Amino acid sequence: MKRWLPLPVLLVCAAFAFRALGLIDATGLWTDELYTTGKSFQPSYPALLQMLSRDTHPPLYYSLLWILGQWLTPSAVTLRLFSWLMYLAGGVVITAQAGRLAPVRPRLAMGVAALLAFCSPYPVRFAIEGKGYALLVLLVALAWWWRQRQRPLLYGLAVALAACTHFYGLFLFAVTSLWDASRRRGLLAGVGALALVPSLLWIMVASAYLLRSGTGAWIGTPDFALLEDTLARALGLWPLPKLGVLLLVLAAIQRWGCHATVRASAGVWPAADRSGLIPSLLMVLAVVAVSFLKPLAFSRYFVVLLPALIPWLSLRAAALPLNRGGQWIGGWALALLLLSWWWHSFADLDPALSGQVARESNQFQLLSRRLQAEPDRYSRRARLFNLSDRMETAAGRMAQPSVPWGDGEALKRALTRRPAPAQLWLADSGSARASRPRLNRLQQQAEAAGYRCEAVDLEVPYAHLLRCAPDAVSGTSGLPSASAALDPPREAAAPQP
Repeated sequence: MKRWLPLPVLLVCAAFAFRALGLIDATGLWTDELYTTGKSFQPSYPALLQMLSRDTHPPLYYSLLWILGQWLTPSAVTLRLFSWLMYLAGGVVITAQAGRLAPVRPRLAMGVAALLAFCSPYPVRFAIEGKGYALLVLLVALAWWWRQRQRPLLYGLAVALAACTHFYGLFLFAVTSLWDASRRRGLLAGVGALALVPSLLWIMVASAYLLRSGTGAWIGTPDFALLEDTLARALGLWPLPKLGVLLLVLAAIQRWGCHATVRASAGVWPAADRSGLIPSLLMVLAVVAVSFLKPLAFSRYFVVLLPALIPWLSLRAAALPLNRGGQWIGGWALALLLLSWWWHSFADLDPALSGQVARESNQFQLLSRRLQAEPDRYSRRARLFNLSDRMETAAGRMAQPSVPWGDGEALKRALTRRPAPAQLWLADSGSARASRPRLNRLQQQAEAAGYRCEAVDLEVPYAHLLRCAPDAVSGTSGLPSASAALDPPREAAAPQP
C-alpha cells in the first residue's frame, strides 16, 4: 500500500463516522428504540431482568445500557452514543483482522476493510441506533479475532458475550462449533459450545415468552424481498443493478487489469475458514432453511456476517495482482461506490436528505411535542408515547406533561367521567395501513359515547391524529382550530432538530 494512501482512507472513514455522530439526535426515536429505553432504564437491575424475561432478546445489551444509565442521564443521545462507540470499536477490530489474515499486502487489506467497516450502509445505519447490533458486530469480530489466533479462553468469552447479546450470536457460534468439530479442532469446538450455555440458560428463563406462537410474528417466510433488502443494507440504493455493475468491474479487472504472469494467492479456502466466513454462510443457510417452518430470517440480523465477510473481501482485493489499468479501474469504482454510500448510508438518518425527522416510519417525537399540554391524549400505543415524552423531556425539548398518555382502558374511564372531557385527542404513529385499525378502535369508543371525531392534517407522514368533541359542539366556534390546538405554548416550544 503506497505510503500516502492511509491518510485519505483515515479521512474518509472519519468523515463517515463523525457525520453519523452529528446526526445522533437529528431524528426521533422509533418503535424499537423506545422499547429499548423502556426495557433498559429500569429503577433496579432485578426489575430489568424481570422485564427482559418477557422479551425476544438476551439481556447483555440492555444490562450494559442499564449500567450506563446509572452514570449518565437516560436520553436518546445516551442510547445512541453507546452504539456509536461500539461501531468505532467494531470497525477497528475488523480492520485489524483483515491485516492479520492477509498473506500479501496487509496494509492494503486493512485500508479496504476500514472503508467497508466504517462507510458501508450496514454498519453506518446501526451506528446511531438504540439497538444492540453495533455491539453484536464488535463481539463477533472479537470472537473471530481470538479464534484465528488460537486463544480459546478469550474466544469463549467473546462467544458467550455475543450469544448473550443476540440469538443470532447463539446460532452463529453453534454452527461454528459444529464446523470446528468437523475439522478436528476439538478445543475450539468444545470451548465454543460451552460458551453458549449462558444464552441457553436464558432461553429457559424466558421460555414462556420465547416459545409462544406469537413471538416473532413480524418476521415473514424467506422470499426474494429478504435477499433484496439484505443487499440494499449492504450495498445501498439499487442493490441488484449495483451488484451487477460491481461484478462487471471485477470481471474487467481480472481480464485487463491484472498482470498476466503474476498471480498472488490469498488462499481462498483457508482464509474463508480462518475469517469465520464459512461457518457464517452455513449459519445463513441453516437459518433460512428453518425459516420456512419457523420464520427467523430477518435482514437486520444478517449484520452478524460483517465481521467475517469484510476481512475476507479485503484480503481478496489486496491479493489481486493489479497493473496500472487495474488500479485505475478499481480506484474509480471504489470512489464512486463511496460517493453513493455517502448519500444512501445517511438517507434515513439525515432529515436534510429524507425531508422529515421520522425514522422507520415513526413520528412519536412530533406527537409528543404537539400534544404535551393536552390532558386527554389516548393511543393504543400509550406506553410508547409515554416513553417518547420521557425522552423528549430528558432532552429539554418539552416540559414534563402533567398527565400521561392513556390507552383504550383509560379512554373508557374518561368517557364515563363527569363532567365529560371537552375534547379528546386520539393518536398513533406508523404507516397508515398499520395505524388505521388502532385508531378505529379508539374512534369507535369515542363515537359510541357521543363524540364526533375528525382527522387533523399534520402535513407530515407517519403521524396520525384525531380530534374528538361532543357531538353537540363539534364543528362550532367553541372547538379550537387544528393549528391552534396543536401549537404548544410559546414558552414551551422548542425548535425541531
